[in-house]
Amino acid sequence: MKPIQYLFVTIISCSLFACVSSKKFKTMESDYTSLQSKYKTMEGDLSDCSTEKGTLAREKAALERELAMRNSSIDDLNKQIDFLKKNNTQTLKQLEDLSVISASQAESIRKSMENIGAKDSYIATLQQQMAHKDSLNMALVMNLKGAIGDLNDDDINIKVDKGVVYVDISDKLLFATGKYDVTDRAKVVLGKVATVLKNQPDIEFMVEGHTDNVPIRSGLLKDNWDLSVMRATSVVRILQNQYGIDPARMAAAGRSEYQPIADNDTKEGRAANRRTRIVILPQLDQFFQLLEPKKS
Repeated sequence: MKPIQYLFVTIISCSLFACVSSKKFKTMESDYTSLQSKYKTMEGDLSDCSTEKGTLAREKAALERELAMRNSSIDDLNKQIDFLKKNNTQTLKQLEDLSVISASQAESIRKSMENIGAKDSYIATLQQQMAHKDSLNMALVMNLKGAIGDLNDDDINIKVDKGVVYVDISDKLLFATGKYDVTDRAKVVLGKVATVLKNQPDIEFMVEGHTDNVPIRSGLLKDNWDLSVMRATSVVRILQNQYGIDPARMAAAGRSEYQPIADNDTKEGRAANRRTRIVILPQLDQFFQLLEPKKS
C-alpha cells in the first residue's frame, strides 16, 4: 500500500471513531438528563406525601383531644352521680329511722335512686356510642382521603365538624359554567367516593348544590335555586345509576347562593362558593333509641 493511501485510510478510521464516540456521549447525556428529571419528580412526590401525612396526623390529634374532653366530662358526671347516690342513701336511712315518712314514700324515694342507677348505665352506653361514632368517622375520613388523594386541595376538601363528615367538590371539577351535566373527569371522582360509601351501608348522606350570587343566564333555568338543585340531583343520579348506591340512603338539596363559605365580592370567593357538598350524616337513630322509654 502506498503511503498516501495508508494515510487516507488512517484519517477515515479516526473520523469514524470520533463520530461513534460523539453519539455515545450524546446518548449518555440524554440518559443523565432523563434520570435527573425523574429524580426531581420523585422528590416532589415525597414532599407531597410528607405534607399529607402531617395533615392527617394533625386531624387525628384534634379528634383524640376532642374525645379526651368528652371522656373527662363523662367522668365528672359519674362522680356527681356517685356523690348523689351516697347522700340519697344516707338521707333515706335517716328518714326511715325517724319514721318521718311513710313506707310508700320511702319506696318512691328508693325507686328514684334506682333511676339514678339507670341514668348511670345510660351515660355509659352513650359514651360507648360516642366513641364508636368517632372511630367510624375517623376511619371514613381516612378512607376518603386515601381513595381520592390524587386530587389537589383546590378541587376537593374533606373535613369533620361536630360529628358530621363533609366532602366539598368544586364546580370547576364537576360542571361546566352554568351547566349541570357532570363531566367525565368528575364521574371518576364520584366513583371513588361511591366505593367508600358502599363499604359503609348503614351511613346515609345528602348531596347539596351551592352557587355564587351571580344571576344565572339560561333559558332552561330560572335562577340559582334551579341550578343548585339540578346539580345535586345530577350527582345523585350518577351515584345511583352508574355506581349502585341505594337511593334510599341519599337525599338531594339545593342551597343556591345562601350558604357561602367565602366573600362573593372577589373572583376567588365566588369560585369557592360554587361547590357540591356531600354531607355524611351521623347515625342519630342509636341515640334516639336510648331516649325511648323501656317497655316493661
